[in-house]
Amino acid sequence: MRRLGCFGLILVLALAAGAFLVLQEWGGRGPLAASTRFEVSDGATLTGTAQRLEKIGAIHSADRFKIYARLFGARTRIKAGEYRFPAHLSEADILKLLQGGKTLQRFVTVPEGWPSILVKERLDAMTELKGSVEAPREGSVLPDSYSFERGDDRATIVKRMQDAMTNYLAAAWAKRKPGLAVRTPEQALVLASIVEKETGKPSERRTVAAVYSNRLKQGIKLQADPTIIYPLTRGKPLGRRILLSEVHAVNDYNTYAMTGLPKGPICNPGRASIDAVLDPADSRALYFVADGSGGHVFADTLDQHNINVAKWRAYRAAHGI
Repeated sequence: MRRLGCFGLILVLALAAGAFLVLQEWGGRGPLAASTRFEVSDGATLTGTAQRLEKIGAIHSADRFKIYARLFGARTRIKAGEYRFPAHLSEADILKLLQGGKTLQRFVTVPEGWPSILVKERLDAMTELKGSVEAPREGSVLPDSYSFERGDDRATIVKRMQDAMTNYLAAAWAKRKPGLAVRTPEQALVLASIVEKETGKPSERRTVAAVYSNRLKQGIKLQADPTIIYPLTRGKPLGRRILLSEVHAVNDYNTYAMTGLPKGPICNPGRASIDAVLDPADSRALYFVADGSGGHVFADTLDQHNINVAKWRAYRAAHGI
């Protein structure tokens, strides 16, 4: 009887030790040495996925992983997608990740003031995406960071960017200040694109918007340099000074040769520039010129503006700009 008792105790201890080892292998520190990207294709099976997991060193054994998955895991199927496994992720958490479909998130960023041709070029360069896309309509994309997954369609991402702009512009227009120079959301978008290209200094956006709003109301030409450049480069940097012949060029964008707004936006303006146009500063300024510090100096009269221009030219000459 004592021998049977000892044998039973040994058996219980062995089973307990075995259970402990199983739980350690399943729920403990995994064998993966470094953070690793892992992709599961559509229709992938648990068997095939387990074999690949063993091959990259994420689990100890494909066969044991399948057994543990049936014993301890949910009955949910694994989901296709791209995943990121942190180093030493437990086998239990690997299965949860694959069943939960919490895939690796990637982002594409559209900076404020980018023209649509650059948006297209960035999307084309992202090899994780599929499908082709034309350059979006200028001004239709809201600058922001957009998440996507490997294999997403480029056209779908552009649609999300455009929906974001449509929604933001509609909400901003509904809260607009009364008595604006722009009469429609479309005109606001055009003017916002000019403000976006004229200043990158947040503190002066509303004043720049006021200058152009005042000019529109008084029928004065906007004379915005970025509108000269847009038809030449589709919004990309010119890389040189503007030529006198380009200042006088007559087209649908050059506000030195026409009164009023261009026929369309010259970039994709951000939220702040849209807000500035719909709530410009309380200013009578009609002119501004660079001040040499990254910002601008504003003037209500042409005489004061000419003095400011002379100061800017002297600064350029002194600094070889």
